[in-house]
Amino acid sequence: MTEDSGVEPAASTAQQVMRVTLAVALVALGIWTLWNYLPALVWAGIFAIAFWPLYHRAQTRWPPGRRNILVPAVFTSAVALLFVMPLGLVVIQLGHDASSLLSWVREIRATGIPVPDWLSRLPLAGPLAVEWWRTNLADPQGAAALLGRPERGDMATFSRHLGVVLLHRAILFGFMLLALFFLFRDGLHVTAQMLTASHRAFGPRGERVGRQIIASVRGTVDGLVLVGLGEGVLLGIAYVIAGVPHPALLGSLTAIAAMIPFGAPFMFGAASLLLLAQGATIAAAAMLAFGFAVVFVADHAIRPVLIGGATRLPFLWVLLGILGGVETWGLLGLFLGPAIMAVLILLWREWTEGSDSC
Repeated sequence: MTEDSGVEPAASTAQQVMRVTLAVALVALGIWTLWNYLPALVWAGIFAIAFWPLYHRAQTRWPPGRRNILVPAVFTSAVALLFVMPLGLVVIQLGHDASSLLSWVREIRATGIPVPDWLSRLPLAGPLAVEWWRTNLADPQGAAALLGRPERGDMATFSRHLGVVLLHRAILFGFMLLALFFLFRDGLHVTAQMLTASHRAFGPRGERVGRQIIASVRGTVDGLVLVGLGEGVLLGIAYVIAGVPHPALLGSLTAIAAMIPFGAPFMFGAASLLLLAQGATIAAAAMLAFGFAVVFVADHAIRPVLIGGATRLPFLWVLLGILGGVETWGLLGLFLGPAIMAVLILLWREWTEGSDSC
């Protein structure tokens, strides 16, 4: 009896260590196997979290049948259209303008671009800008050297590389949609499993952290995506009124750029330069002023309320999370960065306020 009582705890401890080691090894092996597809899974999770309130209302309105396929398929198709329609508009617009763009480039290479009158009136940099323009754009030889002449071999290599990249992105996009469909269909079951796992691993704090991540993702989607689309619509209308070339294309690109902090000024700044090159100085100044007004209201009034209000996170930390997240994770960082900051601030507040009793 005495020997058994001394052996059994040691054997039990050894078994626990082996179980933990095996579990860690299997998790690492699974992550390594799915490494290239992890971004697609994360995107599927982000969209499932963002659209879940609407999806839950639809399920309440139209209760699922035995197979529960129709409503998840409709919402998955809606998410697909959110990507396909803007990209299709950009591709169609680029294809429509490709021939005129090539003709314009050939004309520049042959005759150059005359120096516009407004360039000499620029303060301080006017003479330097005029000299650069005459050397690189007004002179046909300088314009030809600046624009270059693409070689056929380089274009073929670039086309093949672009085709491979686009095919890979299309496969990841399809996998993301497939994962999103199953997250919509089995969302309640997956949520219950994650709550059980977090409670067993971390106690009540695990559920609080999970809820903070969900609130952060939803607030970031509202604050970045919806506000960015709103900025794109407003500035697109301004492009039409001001007479900017290709307003639909520039409006779509502005909406995409506006989802990233400080991205929209590059687009409406380029639109102002196009107007300035056409000699429309007043319209260019008005376009620039209106663009900065829209960005100021969006970044200082609307986004802090949508993102910071949902996460109880100061907008400075939201901004740092977005910028640091984009630099580290790419586009996924737009949502992962604020979520990580929100969880860290939550843990800091609980630790400093002494709310460990839960």
